Amino acid sequence: MKSRQPHWDFMRKNIILLVGGWNAEREVSITKGRVVEQALRDGGYNVTTLDVTKDIVGLVTKIAAIKPDAIFNNIYGRMGEDGALQGLCELMEIPYTCSGIMASAINMDKPMAKLIAATVGVKSPRGMLATCEDVLSEKLLPRPYVIKRYNEGSSVGVLIIKEGDNTLHNLKASWVYGDQALVEEYIPGRELTVAVLDGKAQAVSEIVSHTGFFDYEAKYHDTRTEIVLPAKIPQEVYDLALSNAEKVYKAIGCHGLARCDFRFDETRGVDGLYFLEINNPPGLTPESIGPSQCVYNSLSFVQLCSHLVETALCHGQIQPHAAPAAQPSSTAARAQQRA
Repeated sequence: MKSRQPHWDFMRKNIILLVGGWNAEREVSITKGRVVEQALRDGGYNVTTLDVTKDIVGLVTKIAAIKPDAIFNNIYGRMGEDGALQGLCELMEIPYTCSGIMASAINMDKPMAKLIAATVGVKSPRGMLATCEDVLSEKLLPRPYVIKRYNEGSSVGVLIIKEGDNTLHNLKASWVYGDQALVEEYIPGRELTVAVLDGKAQAVSEIVSHTGFFDYEAKYHDTRTEIVLPAKIPQEVYDLALSNAEKVYKAIGCHGLARCDFRFDETRGVDGLYFLEINNPPGLTPESIGPSQCVYNSLSFVQLCSHLVETALCHGQIQPHAAPAAQPSSTAARAQQRA
């Protein structure tokens, strides 16, 4: 395949890169932000990196003084992905990368994302929101099942309750889920993920972790975690994962780069594919799962970061310019690559 370099008639020269935040993913944001900063500089941008803390007044003052052409959002989890930071950018009328307020809020709210996915025929594991008392009653779902925060990223706080274990014994004392948690049936099998750029699914990767499931430890610290790209799964399942990821992305109204996570119970064939969640923005380094699929389709990491900047939007305004969408390879071409 030939590399496809996006072209545009203008260039946003002065960029603010936001990193940090004050949730569990702060250090990940800062570490990956260094890679994004270098990519943007390599792309010809003037970059000012700001470490975001709870001093929002100070942040607004710094942004207003710099007067950037766009903001590159590299903050994950709450504040970064849930619509709060997006709302700040809207108020300041500054274009920013990835989804707008509503789509960001929905992406972060796993039960809501699952409800919207269901409206376009994308299946998710059975589940419900529950209080600590509900969970401890053990009357919601048969084991095995999963307990997770319904509005957090990076598998923070995920707990699998299996047959015969005593995991629930001390759960009340260590409850970290706030008022409610998402309780979901456990889907055995394989972990799959699909990046979507500008509405086009890029590829399917399989994540092979050695910590029982793809939790925070497996994502950021366990060097044994393997990413198989493209995933070695039946073609019909591969194509369904691509299609379902595009459906969810479009139904929620996402923008830019997102990543959809799935579980695949291969004992059930094509019926064993389940949507888990969507992340927008996903982790950003050339080796991160989402960007690596764009690289697989011959869009370099520098090109990807540049594209995200040039297609940044202030969603509450009509944009005077619109950079062309990146053109990933077609599904047919991807299938040929996998052959």
